[in-house]
Amino acid sequence: MKVLVTGGAGFIGSHVVDALVKRGDDVVIIDNFSTGFKRNVNPAATLYPLSICNTAIEKVFKREKPQVVIHLAAQTSVLQSITNPAYDAAVNILGSLNVIGNCVKYGVQKIVYSSSCALYGTPEYLPVDEIHPVKALSPYGVSKHTVEHYLFQHHNVYGLSFIALRYANVYGPRQNPDGEGGVVAIFAGKMLNGEKPIIYGRGDKSRDYVYVEDVVRANLAAAESDETGIFNIGTGEEILDQVVFELIRQECNYNELPLYEEERPGEIKRMCLDNSRAVKTLRWNPQVHVSEGFPRAIAYYKNELSKVAVS
Repeated sequence: MKVLVTGGAGFIGSHVVDALVKRGDDVVIIDNFSTGFKRNVNPAATLYPLSICNTAIEKVFKREKPQVVIHLAAQTSVLQSITNPAYDAAVNILGSLNVIGNCVKYGVQKIVYSSSCALYGTPEYLPVDEIHPVKALSPYGVSKHTVEHYLFQHHNVYGLSFIALRYANVYGPRQNPDGEGGVVAIFAGKMLNGEKPIIYGRGDKSRDYVYVEDVVRANLAAAESDETGIFNIGTGEEILDQVVFELIRQECNYNELPLYEEERPGEIKRMCLDNSRAVKTLRWNPQVHVSEGFPRAIAYYKNELSKVAVS
């Protein structure tokens, strides 16, 4: 099967590409390296260094004729979406429309879209299921939800099959510790460099942490499914920021206390996802608990740091 992965040089996208290549698929990547890295690109994949906002991606669709598109390219910073909502919308909405429109024009059988639990806003109940009201607190959440509406519209009008995966907090190897998102990566990066991690608030915010390999399996399951619709991808387990700090501190042998600063705008206080629909319909379930996933992620960052030290 020929699969086009947007954002295939990024954190999640590169893992998806590796899994597709491993199972024997013909893989094409579109990535402009705004957040991804060339070192993440699987050499067996065909790379087009383009932004999803560039109309030139039509040439990729016309030439490669992918059967499935896994759409991961995005502006993923909640903070940047607040400070520059127009840029967030340009990438996440208009860029996605560019991808979706070409899916219709060139007969793509299915598009798998990476959405986010950020669109739910403050939960009215936990765990949050797919019918929970959508009240996004950030432009990022708004843009992710808007694309879901466009997918439904293109499905109803043009018959484009799609699955939107609403991720919890994804973590694991290759997540950028210098980025705005990814608490596990940021905390580990700070600790391993002898710096103080920042906890925004009192450490009592909670998140649902899902390991990147589990997210990869969700994407592959969605690509193979005959279903169309929306699925939560998370563990259903809440973990407090303070607990995350303590777990990572143990792995990093870090003895300092964190810095505490005021909570940032657009952040949700508590979140965990009901994944029962994905478990039942996609036959997917999370297999890597944080007790295993955190050490794996931190081992990766230790290894990367050792490479820097040697060089």
